[in-house]
Amino acid sequence: RYSDRNECHQTKIRPMIRKILILLTVMCLLSFAGCLLVPSPELPATVPPMELADSNSQFADVMGLQLHYKKRGNGKPIFLLLHGFGASLYTWQDIMTPLASSGTAIAYDRPAFGLTERPLDWREWNPYSSSAQVDIALSLLDKYAINKAIIIGNSAGGTIAAQISLRAPNRVSALILVSPAFQRSRGMPDWVTPLFRLPLVRSWGLKFIRSSFQKSGSSLLEIAWHDPTKLTLQTRESYELPLRANNWDLGLWNFILANDTPSDLAIRLTELKQPILIVTGDDDRVIPTDDSVRLAEEIGAQLEILDSCGHVPQEECPIQFLRSINKFINELEDIER
Repeated sequence: RYSDRNECHQTKIRPMIRKILILLTVMCLLSFAGCLLVPSPELPATVPPMELADSNSQFADVMGLQLHYKKRGNGKPIFLLLHGFGASLYTWQDIMTPLASSGTAIAYDRPAFGLTERPLDWREWNPYSSSAQVDIALSLLDKYAINKAIIIGNSAGGTIAAQISLRAPNRVSALILVSPAFQRSRGMPDWVTPLFRLPLVRSWGLKFIRSSFQKSGSSLLEIAWHDPTKLTLQTRESYELPLRANNWDLGLWNFILANDTPSDLAIRLTELKQPILIVTGDDDRVIPTDDSVRLAEEIGAQLEILDSCGHVPQEECPIQFLRSINKFINELEDIER
């Protein structure tokens, strides 16, 4: 009897599921068509990234890319700073000089962001892939003959920092992850990527990117702060500046397509022997604070939660942030002694 009732239920449910799926498909197609019909935001005249650089900017040919970076200080310890999605090396400006007062601080714009070149054609080596970004970071260290560095990565930059540590542990003396985006960095399913390469989808994607960053960039930035009223005009302009660089939208699209962060990255961090510090704000609305707390527990890392702070503590709470970093570094020096 149970079998008969079950079969009866399935007979009724299957047509309902088919109708729901058809309805959802039609809704998706209509939404997609609507997006295509919406005019794309005007793309202001863009210029070569070098024309947007300031007086202390530097550019170097790193693996065939014109990489935008800044370097301050000399000697050890050496800090390599990796920004997150949609940001640039500007995110570190308030802490670079203090870090460099007792060592060297190097920050650079990852491919697809800031003022680093955004190539559109390549063959075997995709500069936007996470593995290539690890190659670029290590090559930049090689440029200055740096054997070891303390790697600091914010948000998606934290996933690159972790991959550098796993690929070349002998080059990393310590790892500092700032609101790391591990829980949200799963990439797209393999079957989705070919669809995103279709011209029609690419056209829609570029419209979406331009609309998101040109029209909503300010609101997206505000979400990353605990108290958006503290955002200065200079900070807002620093996030808008890269939108004037050649191919900024195409670079971002290629970056999204290449999102290939390993899903087991957090688990593999337990392989590392180096000390790890995780820093997060108590009001992180991008990568929830609980995610960072959980990650610290899982990998046995030190944890610092900063009061009244959001997703980018190096910008919003630089004094608290530096205090946490210095405490961690001082403990490392004590251990080395």
